[in-house]
Amino acid sequence: MARSNPLATLDLLFARKPLATLDDLRAALGTGSRTTVFRAVSRVGYRTSFSHAGRYYTLERIPKFDARGLWFHRDVGFSSHGTLRATVVVLVERSDAGYTHGELQVELKLRLHDTLRSLVEDELIGRERVEDVYLYVSARSKVARTQVARRRQTVAKAREAVPSLDPARAIDVLVAVIHHPSDDPKAIVARLAAKGRLVGLEQVEQLFGRYDLPGKKRARSRSRRSRR
Repeated sequence: MARSNPLATLDLLFARKPLATLDDLRAALGTGSRTTVFRAVSRVGYRTSFSHAGRYYTLERIPKFDARGLWFHRDVGFSSHGTLRATVVVLVERSDAGYTHGELQVELKLRLHDTLRSLVEDELIGRERVEDVYLYVSARSKVARTQVARRRQTVAKAREAVPSLDPARAIDVLVAVIHHPSDDPKAIVARLAAKGRLVGLEQVEQLFGRYDLPGKKRARSRSRRSRR
């Protein structure tokens, strides 16, 4: 039986937990009707997750979006921009030097190959090859040229600052990443050192960047948190 005060029911439900599935909402509101559920949540305002195939819901007032317009509860993502496709377009458009797939994967905690391909096909974003890695850029050609130029400058500066890694050691690093894909550069350095194969952290980070390995971004995020 449907609850007599659905708004109060929703307040109680979301006071216990910030997210709910459609089944949670149906059970709380005492109805099997999808229409009745969405009529109730529409009265208070709601958002749908951009991750997990949009199966999670939250009230409009709950998310505290960051500067990118993102909010996560555990691994479930919500965006002030709406859908996953819309979110990717905004992030790429606003970026100074475009995004690689690995960088977007870290930002959004999702694999995005199909999404990126469809956005490029629909001409909502662009794609350029920079240093053997695809760079996703604005669909506006003038903005895209600026993003590509900035990315190339960043890569060039990184190469000047860090001596190239010996080919044999580079292979050691890549093999270690294949066997331990969750390791960041610091963990790879320690793992190789334990085997008597010494490599520099900055050199490994450069290799991660060159081959678009997302562990580089994770390492930087942890480093920023540790300095706070």
